[in-house]
Amino acid sequence: MIASVIASLRPDRQADRVVPPSGHTAWLTVFTAAAMTFLAVFALALSLASGRLAERWGGALANTATVRISAPPDQMELQTAAVLRVLETTPGIASARALTDDEQKALLAPWFGPDLPVEALPLPRLVEVVEGPDGYDGEGLRQRLAAEAPGAVLDDHTRWRRPLAVAASRLNLLGGLAIVLIGAAMAAMITLAANAALAANAQVIRVLRVVGARDDYIAAAFVRRFTLRTLAGSAAGAVLGLVGVALLPSVDEAGGFLTGLGFQGAGWLLPLLLPPVAAGVALIATRAAAFRTLRELP
Repeated sequence: MIASVIASLRPDRQADRVVPPSGHTAWLTVFTAAAMTFLAVFALALSLASGRLAERWGGALANTATVRISAPPDQMELQTAAVLRVLETTPGIASARALTDDEQKALLAPWFGPDLPVEALPLPRLVEVVEGPDGYDGEGLRQRLAAEAPGAVLDDHTRWRRPLAVAASRLNLLGGLAIVLIGAAMAAMITLAANAALAANAQVIRVLRVVGARDDYIAAAFVRRFTLRTLAGSAAGAVLGLVGVALLPSVDEAGGFLTGLGFQGAGWLLPLLLPPVAAGVALIATRAAAFRTLRELP
């Protein structure tokens, strides 16, 4: 089987004359391969970017927690000091510090602007907690905080990490599913084009059979022509897709929201694998369509 497939890709000028070199089947195959590969590049970029986004956000929140202190102004300093004493004596916590007004103002600036009057608003005091390598007992810490500082609430960022992980996994799944559907659509379109070419050359195929040509020889001509057309179209689509991804806004230009929707490092080489894969899909689809049609021809 493998030997026959390899043999079908070897150049053969006589056999290539069986397949029309131009016409609607030619441009349809090239256009379909280019368009589907172009879409596959963006699906691959989205899948990889979603994984990087969740990894960065999750990594930034994985070893940190926040204690939010809500208290009257005259008790804020006392409760902050009590919270810091509790955190300093809690096993598994590497460090803890209260954020300054300027730091809290910087955190709120993306939503309320840089001129927010922090000192005039009844904002809670935030304490940044850095977890040690062995971790800490979250439930026990909450009970201690409730006893020492009733206005303190521990937020270990679990509610932020879990949706990110779920969203990233679903985006990765959707990206992979999109690539599979794109490959299936490409195979269907190439099969239709191959069937049309076979039907248009039915009379030529009958003559070839009369003079002794075997079905393997005839099918190889169609497999070779459509595989090479698909490879050329897919290569063009991959190049256009890479150019399109490169033109997307950078992280800074997008304000940090479109976080690197593209490829990084060796990831830029991944789209180059799509043309050989597309050619393999075309080879299998065309070979199956050719032998099925040849069996149906009288």
